[in-house]
Parts: sequence; structure tokens; C-alpha cells
Amino acid sequence: QVQLVESGGGLVQPGGSLRLSCAASGSIFSIYAMGWYRQVPGKQRELVAHITSGGSTSYADSVKGRFTISRDNVKNTVALQMNSLKPEDTAVYYCNADIRDWDGVDLVSWGQGTQVTVSS
Repeated sequence: QVQLVESGGGLVQPGGSLRLSCAASGSIFSIYAMGWYRQVPGKQRELVAHITSGGSTSYADSVKGRFTISRDNVKNTVALQMNSLKPEDTAVYYCNADIRDWDGVDLVSWGQGTQVTVSS
């Protein structure tokens, strides 16, 4: 079994910064891509940032230049540094990982979500 646990959400003023972290644990043989998604009520979950096992990154146009995704392949963690936050960044943020476990099964795992609220 694999678990993803997020931390770092909260309330921040417009223009402020937050750093989200996500730690993967359990029966992990290897982790391929990792990513951060976000969702607001009534809308589909959207990809915010993505990082491959080799460190290649991609971002949603709405966050380019403001958010940075990084990962630690030894600690099995992924982080999202969010700067210059805007009210429209308010959402529940979810960590995601493509994992192969020790039984050779490929899994798509999700964290429980962490609320980010950008408001004055």
C-alpha cells in the first residue's frame, strides 16, 4: 500500500507565498512522474505542475513564472513553491504520483488534499 501525505496549505494574502510538500511512503519500488493538481468546487481537477523522474518540469500557463515544482528522489518527496499568489489560486491542492510497488504493480496515488486560500 502507498500513501501520499501533503502539508503546507493555509491562508495567505495576495502576493504572498506558500510551500506545499508531499511525502510518499509504503511499498514503493520506484516513482515515475509526480505532480500537483488543484480543484475548486464545481470545477474539474486541473494539473498545476508536473515533474518526471529525471527532473523535467511542466506547468499550467496560469502558474508559469510563479510556481516551482521540485522533488527529492531519495526521500520520495515533491514540493510546490508558490509565489505571487492570487485569489484565483484558491483551491484544494492534491499531490499525485505514478508509482511501481514491490509487487511490480503500477499505481496512480493521490494525497488527501490541502486547502490553499488566497485572500486579504
